[in-house]
Amino acid sequence: MSDRVLFQDVIPYDVPSSLAELRGPASGWMLLPHSIYWGPEPAMNLDAVDDRSMAYQAIVREGTAAQQAELLNAGLLLGLWPSLRLPARCRAAWESRFPELAV
Repeated sequence: MSDRVLFQDVIPYDVPSSLAELRGPASGWMLLPHSIYWGPEPAMNLDAVDDRSMAYQAIVREGTAAQQAELLNAGLLLGLWPSLRLPARCRAAWESRFPELAV
């Protein structure tokens, strides 16, 4: 039996108070802040499936509620949600706030 605390078990996830707050762009290019995505190329093309998924995964996991409201688009999020690769605790936090995301 281990008393170790793993980061994956305590990392905080921020969730906006409503999906209506998510008024980000639905297409075009998006520049992710370094606090959300620290990869080599922070510019994401929302018209490209891989970029869109990568951007949304990073924003949901790493963004503050204010950043999520600015960058996420509710319609895109609803369509992408089932395919996003998210930590279980992160997915549970969002789905408990927004049951319409759970499929």
